[in-house]
Amino acid sequence: MFLALEEIKYEKFRYGLITFMIFLISYLIFMLSSLSVGLASENTQAVKSWHTQEVVLNENSNVSLSQSLLTTQNLKDKKLTKKQAYVGLVPVVVKDKGHSTISAQFIGLRKSQFIYKNLDLFAGRKAKSNGEVTVDRAFWDRGYKLGDKISLNGSDKKYTIVGFLNNAKINIAPIVYGSMSTWKTLRPLAPNVVASGIISQDKIDFNDNGMKTYSVKTFVNKLPGYSAQNSTFELMIGFLFVISLIVIAVFLYILTIQKMPNYAVLR
Repeated sequence: MFLALEEIKYEKFRYGLITFMIFLISYLIFMLSSLSVGLASENTQAVKSWHTQEVVLNENSNVSLSQSLLTTQNLKDKKLTKKQAYVGLVPVVVKDKGHSTISAQFIGLRKSQFIYKNLDLFAGRKAKSNGEVTVDRAFWDRGYKLGDKISLNGSDKKYTIVGFLNNAKINIAPIVYGSMSTWKTLRPLAPNVVASGIISQDKIDFNDNGMKTYSVKTFVNKLPGYSAQNSTFELMIGFLFVISLIVIAVFLYILTIQKMPNYAVLR
């Protein structure tokens, strides 16, 4: 150990370069890990903020909330508890004169249910009428303000922003919360359609009448691109670890070979 420390003191530049290389590799791994966690969080912010445990969708929806529709026939004789709520989801393009266009997800809610009641406001208030919406904080960061009137999917009808929310993203897109009536207007449907799905904070057994219940883990893993994105980052980080170990091993091997005459003398 004494000789090793003396060697490091004598060859400060060489060992400094090795230390700096290890630092850069560690920093790169840290950055990739942070990026992976950040993107995964933006995929699931809303789902986590709802404290979701299970999700009920149409059995033919391929575990996709945007492709699911629940009708009165599906929900016949079904009653929701205080820990369950209907949601209606449709992709929208938000436009407002003087601001950038934003691709978002519109989610229709019922004011009597827990998701609406538990919205985490950053500024303003919750939407109360069909002409009002509350939006993710990303809109605030893009320059939108309270009272701005926006159009959704190029419609002539204007919706007033009355509040901004924290943690309101799903599948990396910011969320626009509004009423169920507005959701049905944006996604013209048969009159018997009730919602896209049901979000539950506890166990729920709706596995009949064309419906199927999924755990939140299954639902999240089926979000478009979520599993592929995480697998890609995991593979990149894994390869980076292996490459780091090989590079460090090569450096140590070269240093050992260079010191062979010294070891011979010591012996």
